[in-house]
Amino acid sequence: MAGDAKKLQPIIVKRVRKGGHAAHGGAWKIAYADFVTAMMAFFLLMWLLGSTTEGDKKGIADYFSSPMKVALAGGAGSGDASHVVKGGGEDLTRSGGQVKRGDVDAQKKSINLAALKAEQRRAEISRLQEVKNTIEEKIQASERLKAMSSQLRLDMTRDGLRIQIVDEQNRPMFDSGSAIVKPYMRELLQAIGAILTEVPNLLTLEGHTDANPFQGGERGYSNWELSADRANASRRELVAGGLAENRVLRVQGLAFSQPFDRNDPSSAANRRISIIVMNREAEDRVFRTTIEPEDPGPPTASSPATP
Repeated sequence: MAGDAKKLQPIIVKRVRKGGHAAHGGAWKIAYADFVTAMMAFFLLMWLLGSTTEGDKKGIADYFSSPMKVALAGGAGSGDASHVVKGGGEDLTRSGGQVKRGDVDAQKKSINLAALKAEQRRAEISRLQEVKNTIEEKIQASERLKAMSSQLRLDMTRDGLRIQIVDEQNRPMFDSGSAIVKPYMRELLQAIGAILTEVPNLLTLEGHTDANPFQGGERGYSNWELSADRANASRRELVAGGLAENRVLRVQGLAFSQPFDRNDPSSAANRRISIIVMNREAEDRVFRTTIEPEDPGPPTASSPATP
């Protein structure tokens, strides 16, 4: 009987199942998706910050520091901190009061161009001042030229460096009614011409006379022709000193229209030659008025069109 009981005892088989990821399942996928989303948002934020102007950043900062003030008042702090034209206003839906990105770029280019022109103007003034100092040193270094230093006037004008050689009662540049340069003035003009070869600026030569009428009368050979001939004779002496002929842009006779001594129209100082070393603005102004004249507009009854 005992043997039969052992034979009838059931046999229990234990199977161990090896299952992967039973502890956490697929939660790692959700965490990885959140990480990728956060990284994408981070890089998008960095890109937006990199492409945003300083004015817009200031406007955003002002909005979060005092949102009601910016929303109601507008103007400064609404993103126009770096703009010349103020944005904002009472009606925030208007686009006319806001500064667009293209307008900002145009304003920056305009500001940069103005700064460049100002820097060029300063450099040109400095160069012309050096020319002025060189002429003064050259005059003082020569005993013969130093004797004529009292007749030399150098000053900076709107058009550039002006070099004036004025007459003295006992030392005129020309004989009365003549356009032939005196020998001692030739040396002075040629010395100035040699110095002016060192600068690239163009020149204007002006001849001036006193108010005494010329013997030929205003309808004949007058002070106008005489002043122009004297200016041209001075040009020839500058060229003889080494100045290139194409450096002279304009030679003109002004007679007694611009006296040096307004209190005494007959003063010897009114008889003079002016050499103007023109700056860039003066050169452009001359080219605009001579080479590119303004459009006179449509013909009128008093100025009929030519066929």
